[in-house]
Amino acid sequence: MNIKSFLSLSTVLAACLLVLTDCKETPYQQGKILYENFCASCHMDDGGGLTGNIPPLANADYVKQEQAQIACIIRYGQMGEVVVNGVTYNNPMPAVPQLSDFEITNVLNYINTSWGNDYGVVKLSEVRAALQACQ
Repeated sequence: MNIKSFLSLSTVLAACLLVLTDCKETPYQQGKILYENFCASCHMDDGGGLTGNIPPLANADYVKQEQAQIACIIRYGQMGEVVVNGVTYNNPMPAVPQLSDFEITNVLNYINTSWGNDYGVVKLSEVRAALQACQ
């Protein structure tokens, strides 16, 4: 193997390792980006929400227990009271209808695996079924 081939192979292997390492650090990178663009301004970068105004997503019993509803809330918004970790919130959440089913799935999986959350992974088919049921 000549030096040029070796360097090319080394570069490719280094790039693959970098991509794999980055995926391990943030497995739902698209979900993270979408969360930062559409959700973090209210729910905060750390998922902590705004005490008394915006519910947290980090370590939130509501998120863990109402997985099917979260997709609907993202797509269609929510009005009325919601109780999260024993605290009642009553600010409307605006809809984010421009997100595709696939993007909503990625956001949910990012939320479900971030900030200490261990709420499992949702499948695209589950999100589609939930969105169909709440129309």
